[in-house]
Amino acid sequence: MTKLNHYRTGTGAPLVLVHGVGSHWQVWEPILDALAESFEVIAVDLPGFGGSDTLPNTSVSTLADALVEFLAAEGIERPHLAGNSMGGGIVLDLAARGLARSVTAYSPIAFWDTPGRIWCQQSLARAKNLTRLLRPAAPALLGNTAARSALLSLVIGKPWALDPQIAIETVEGMLGAGGFDAALASFSEFRLPDRTALADIPITIAWGNRDILLTYATQSRRAREVLPGARHVTLRGSGHTPFYDDPAGCARLLLDQLR
Repeated sequence: MTKLNHYRTGTGAPLVLVHGVGSHWQVWEPILDALAESFEVIAVDLPGFGGSDTLPNTSVSTLADALVEFLAAEGIERPHLAGNSMGGGIVLDLAARGLARSVTAYSPIAFWDTPGRIWCQQSLARAKNLTRLLRPAAPALLGNTAARSALLSLVIGKPWALDPQIAIETVEGMLGAGGFDAALASFSEFRLPDRTALADIPITIAWGNRDILLTYATQSRRAREVLPGARHVTLRGSGHTPFYDDPAGCARLLLDQLR
């Protein structure tokens, strides 16, 4: 079993947080304190990301399997699950296996059409290549408001307001992710579970209206069509990774699950 690096805090019902491709558990830091007042929060690094070792064969499906093994090993039964982007697809997959008390997915993958999926894959691949080339100058560039906005607008709705150190950590997290390329390539094969497997689970799908990676206008609409029984929320002013843009709004969606 692949051991997953993770951060654990708070008391209450278990809540497992799952990041997106090229990210790490720290992406949830803007909302951790608010969540820890009501949940036992477990924020994980998926295999090949953050502090977790890379799998021999990385795909969205094998990452989901690794998370299932982690939950079993840690004795975490039917937690609340939350995921962003690739993590959103993974928590919906786990919910279909009967492993979730509730699901909150922020801009989850796989509600795309083929052009939308290709745009996502190519945009992230180009972003990684560009930041690798610019890596020596990254601290100076990301300290500049205009450059930071240009480099991070793909995933952050208000990159000009992002702390420069967090911007650097975001870039380094992507460049240091050994599972990035294989996981991104596997988007082509990943499919969401049938809606009937999710029928009895409270599901919230949240989308930032500034999401240009998994485009808000088209993919949030498709999510409403595919999962009409879910709660669908628009996070105004937020991008693809909304926790820095609207931490209070993101936390509130999860705290609602306790009501």
